[in-house]
Parts: sequence; structure tokens; C-alpha cells
Amino acid sequence: MRIRHDSIHHRIGHRIGRRLILAGVAAVAISAAAHAADKPAIYKDAGAPVAARVDDLLARMTLDEKVAQLIAVWDHKPAIFDAGMNFDPAKASGVYPNGLGQFTRPNDEKGSGSLRTQHWRDTRGTVAMVNAVQHWAVEKTRLGIPVLFHEEGLHGYPVIGPTSFPQAIAQASSWDPELIREVDSVVAHEIRVRGVSLVLSPVVDVARDPRWGRIEETFGEDPYLAGEMGVAAVQGLQGDSLPLADGKVFATLKHLTGHGQPESGTNVGPASVGERTLREIFFPPFEQVIHRTNVRAVMASYNEIDGVPSHVNTWLLHDILRGEWGYKGSIISDYSAIDQLVSIHHVVPDLPSAAIRAIQAGVDADLPDGESYASLADSVRAGRIKEEVIDRAVRRILELKFQAGLFEHPYADADKAEALTANGEARAVALKAAQKAVVLLKNDGVLPLDAGKVKTLAVIGPNAAKAHLGGYSGEPKQTVSILDGIKAKVGSRVKVTYAEGVRITKDDDWYGDTVELADPAENARLIQQAVAVAKAADHIVLVIGDNEQTSREGWANNHLGDRDSLDLVGQQNDLAKALFALGKPVVVVLQNGRPLSVVDVAAKANALVEGWYLGQEGGTAMADVLFGDVNPGGKLPVTVPRSVGQLPMFYNKKPSARRGYLFDTTDPLFPFGYGLSYTTFDLGSPRLSTPTIAKDGAVTVSVDVKNTGKRAGDEVVQLYLHQQVASVTRPVKELKGFQRVTLAPGESRTVTFTIDGQALALWNQDMKRVVEPGAFDIMVGDNSVDLKTAVLTVTE
Repeated sequence: MRIRHDSIHHRIGHRIGRRLILAGVAAVAISAAAHAADKPAIYKDAGAPVAARVDDLLARMTLDEKVAQLIAVWDHKPAIFDAGMNFDPAKASGVYPNGLGQFTRPNDEKGSGSLRTQHWRDTRGTVAMVNAVQHWAVEKTRLGIPVLFHEEGLHGYPVIGPTSFPQAIAQASSWDPELIREVDSVVAHEIRVRGVSLVLSPVVDVARDPRWGRIEETFGEDPYLAGEMGVAAVQGLQGDSLPLADGKVFATLKHLTGHGQPESGTNVGPASVGERTLREIFFPPFEQVIHRTNVRAVMASYNEIDGVPSHVNTWLLHDILRGEWGYKGSIISDYSAIDQLVSIHHVVPDLPSAAIRAIQAGVDADLPDGESYASLADSVRAGRIKEEVIDRAVRRILELKFQAGLFEHPYADADKAEALTANGEARAVALKAAQKAVVLLKNDGVLPLDAGKVKTLAVIGPNAAKAHLGGYSGEPKQTVSILDGIKAKVGSRVKVTYAEGVRITKDDDWYGDTVELADPAENARLIQQAVAVAKAADHIVLVIGDNEQTSREGWANNHLGDRDSLDLVGQQNDLAKALFALGKPVVVVLQNGRPLSVVDVAAKANALVEGWYLGQEGGTAMADVLFGDVNPGGKLPVTVPRSVGQLPMFYNKKPSARRGYLFDTTDPLFPFGYGLSYTTFDLGSPRLSTPTIAKDGAVTVSVDVKNTGKRAGDEVVQLYLHQQVASVTRPVKELKGFQRVTLAPGESRTVTFTIDGQALALWNQDMKRVVEPGAFDIMVGDNSVDLKTAVLTVTE
């Protein structure tokens, strides 16, 4: 989701205001709606079925009232605010006389031109804004249709106060869907209690290019893992029932699709993939979530596929999403994506034409401001589009509002919101999530550190003294840096010293447009200081990686976040080399948004820990891991390349891929699914309940796992399969199951998986999903490389 610029503010504001005001005048004269108004108001009856309430309300609405439900307000908030940035109902009635469908980000004061934290409302301010808007909508508009508020919620509500959880890629490193469900349940409560009913999360894009700055927002490179995490996230946000239960919000599944493998790794670039790759890689997470949850919102992606932008791709949005998958909910636009049909894709000449094509393709709502859809009433009157198309979209938006309970409970409670925000329970979940997300990549025995033996510990690095939260983050009530977490952990038992070492960039503000590397001369001085501090210590913890500017969403030409290198940014390698040269034990901790090709660091460090962005409790969690109070059990949800020259690189490659390079290996630095522990595990060979099944049959796969070490720990048992011979090429392996288990020292457990036709199926040459007879390798292991195999035969 990109953030729009003020350059279009006045142009769009004038157009929407003029059209809606004129439309309001025209609405008075429409007799059909007036006639319907004489009938009993079924839509106000909370006991009536939702479908009947929608039918009744839709029949009462004028064309202009219908179109008003398809738009939102963001950039144009100043037009409906007073001088104190409070909602002004009189101004709102003048600008939006027919009501309003959605209100974008009630936490910010002015819209996209002022997203920095100093312009965010606090909890009470957000609740006051929501309630003021709802009082206007319910009491001052003709039909009293409440407004649907939407917000971000990728890893917490990104405003002032709420809990900040680990970034999505870190959550995926837990390989623990139940944890994701628990995290998103807290996120839902903290958002819904403010009166917001729609959250633009989760991201189930399959991320296949680490140059892409948004990879941190995803659950990684594998469609099965992304699907399982996506299902859990939606269940946490929405629950399992409709209408929404108390403390639940509508989730938005995004971005449909191909967004995670853009051309050159640059955001919103074309997805150069064919139908087979779409069906095998990019579609499955969306399909799984739709089939297994009540998700009611899907966001289309910015990119094009084979020359057709997603927002006008009827095959994608209608034939696949609604047709093949049976999706019944709403489809919403990404921010200004319909406008981009004109300004970037050049597939239509103007905004009215963009609106017509998008809504005909199935996009129901135009976010964040409705600058394109504001023209739809005029287009209907001009005969360019039928009103039935408008009705179809409005029906879905109204269904959301009824299912959210907004007609009965449109208002929020500020006292309750403050009590529920970042309370002790929420912080405990954030800490648990951070602990489970940590991935141990290397350890020569230096970890865990012993506070009884380490005398002086130098904590060094640009990411040591600040809790980096990643993109789409707010300002939680508390954050714990790694330095603070270590100090709190060891108390007076260990002397802890600190040096910044280097600075990565001049600023680390995610919202800032310009990204400049830190001053080299200043960094040289900081490296000297760090070496002096390190010389006086017996152990070193070096905290390096990314910040919120070096890996982020590149939402405009002047706001970039993608890279053509996976190396450490700036002079971080120089700092690492200087510390390695001292010959002291060095533990390297990564805080980063994308996989980094830290080849030299990995070779020379005594231990390497992948932390990603661990959220507000990350420093405590990392200290728990470093000193052995928590045994790391996370696994990589992505492949870590040795260099950008190996791209594209993902574990589920085709057999002909990566024949070899001159002078280098095709092996990754770390494989998908990889992660170590402070204990050891023994995984047995897979056992099949039967060696042969029919195409419509199923087999149970069992594997014994034993903790052979001296510490309790977690192991993630992973199941992969490969069809030995098929009518079309198959990946060398595909993840089809996983379980994270906790075992005491010496404890054994049998883990079981079920493989059925859905897991065995492929898309044949006719693009039909079938199970083809033959031999299948059934592989189990603790990562995608070290696997043990059994063979399953599938017959007709």
C-alpha cells in the first residue's frame, strides 16, 4: 500500500467535492428511493437476515448514495475538519451529502501528507474522531448508514500506544500458526476497541525476490507456509463466526497477486510469471485462506500480469477468485491503484474510464479517497455503465457493515480502549512471539553466554541501542532494545559496555523520502571507538543489519526501499572486520527486513543469530536467547543467498535450475527451513501407513523425533514431497506439512502428517488439477536440505 502525495490533493479534492455536491442535489428528485422509504425499514431490524437488510437498504438508496458507499476519505480530511483538526459535521454534510463508505486511518489528522508520528491521534483522540463521524453518519445523513473505518494492522496497530509485535517475516520464522492466531487476536482487540472494523492485513504474497523491500511484510517464499500463516492470521483477526464477535475485525487478504516477485525486485513492477506459476506458487495461499476462513475482504495488487494490471484483471478477480474459489466477499483497491491505471499503466485515458474498468472487473471500493469512483454516478447517467454493476459493489460493502454490527454498535468506548491497549497480557504475547521468532544460524559453542563466566561484554553496533520495529509500525508504550535487554538480564553480574560502531544511514525514519548513507569519516571514528571498547571486553555482541529506511516499501519514485544488493549497507562490514581482528568471541545478531548475504560475517562469527524485527519486546527476547533462558527454535521462512547474483533463488526450484556457476557455488548461504538449537534432535526416517494408495486415497506419514541433548527445546519437523515423473515439470521438493514440537531432554515423540490428493495434485498441460499416478518421494527433516526419504506409489 503506497502513500500518496499532496501534488494531487487540490485536483482530486475539487473534483470529488463538486461531483458529490451536485450528486446530492440530483438525489432529491429520484422517486424510486422515495417510494421505498415508505415501506417498513427492514434494514434497521437487527433480527432480520443480513441479505434481507441489504436488499431493503439498497432499494431505498439513490444512485449517488450508492456511489458514496464505494469511496473513502483520507487526503480530503482537512475539508471536513475544523481548525483544531476535529471533525466538523456541517462541513462533512457539505462535502459528502450522500454519506460516506469508508474513513481511512482515523488515527491520523490530515491524511497522507502528514503520516509522521507527531500527527497521530492518541487513543482518546482516535475514539473521539470515530464517534464524531459515526454520529454524523447515523444522525445527519438521510438513511443513517454508518461509516466503515479501516486501518493497517500488519504486526500491530501502527499508531501511538498499541502493542508492536514481531514483523511478519519474523512471525513466519516461528513456524507456529497457533502463535500467529494469538498475536492477531490481540491486534484485533486493540484495533476494534477504537471503533475500527476493517484491517488491511495479512500479506500472503509469496516473496521470491529479497531485493524487494516489502519482503519483511510477508510470511516468506513458500506458498504452503504462507497459506498456513495466513489462515491463522485471519482466524486471529476475524474469529470463526459471522457477524463479527466482540473484539474482532475484518481481515483483508493482500495483495492479489504476483506482488512478491516484481521485475528487478522493485516494488509494483510487472510480475513476469505464467499461469502455471500463478497456480502453483502465488494462488495457493489466497485459495487456502478463502476456503478455510470467513475472510470478507481481498485487496488487488498494484502490479500487472502479462500486460493486465490486477485491478482490471477480470480473469483474476472474477473467473479465479469468485468463480473457481467461490469467494463471496468484497474486493478493495490498493491505495490509488485505480488512479495508477491512468498515471502508471496507461491502460485508460482518464479516471472515469479507470473507474468503469475497475468496477466491471470486480473492485468494489476505491481507496483511500475514491478519486476515481466519485465519477461513477455520472458514468451511469451517461450510459457508460449500468447501475446494476454499482449495486453489486454496494451490496458487498453494505454486507461488511451489517456483518460488523455497525448498525447496532457504531460507537467506541475510550475508557475501554485505554484499558485494553498494550496491557500486561498483550505484552506477554509480544514477548512470546519474539522469543519464538529467533533463528540460530551458527554456533561454535559460544552460546548461550554464561553470566557467571563473562566478565565484560561489549555490545556494539548501529542496531544495538534502539528497538527497530520495521515498516508499518507505530510508537508503542514501551520498547526494549537489545542493549537494554542484555543489561536487564545480567544486572550487576556482568559489566556491559556499548559503542555504536557505525551508523547505517543519516536517518532511519520509515516515512522519510530521502535515504542517505551515513558520513564515512564519522563512521571511521565510530569504528575506532568501538574497537577500543571491544578490546576491554572478553566477549562481543555485534548487532547489525537493516533499518527502517534500507528495507521498506518503495511507494513512489522519491520514496524507495528496494535494493540491487543484499550486502550489509554502508560500513557495517568494516566494523565487523575490525572486531573479528581482535580475536575475541563475537556473537553477531541481525536485525533486518530482508535476507542479507553476510558471507564473511557468517564465516568469521562465533555465533550468528537472525532476529529480523522482533517488536517492542525484542530486546528482552534476544537477551533471553543469548543467555540461554530461552532455547531458540525458529526456522528460516526464506532462502538466504550468498549473493544477489544467485537470484532468483528459492528452495522449490525446478530440476533444470542452477546447473552451476563458474568460480562459485549455487548453494545458498542458509537454506529454507534452517535453524539450530542449543540442544540436539534425532529425526527418524518417515514411515508410511501404506506404501501404495489410489489417486483419491490418503496416507499417514509418521516420524519419530527425539531430543538427544541436555536442554529442553523446540524442533520443527518438516514434510516435503516430490513426484519422480510427471507430465509436467515439478519442483524438486515442496513443503506440505510442518509441526513445531517441544521436547524435554531425552523425550521422544511421534509426529504424524496426512497426505491426500490435494497435496499430491498438479496442474497438467490442460491446466486441470489432477493427481497423476506414479512414485512420490516423501521427505522429512529439520530443514529443506537434510532430509530422509520414503517412497509412496500412487495408482489409478
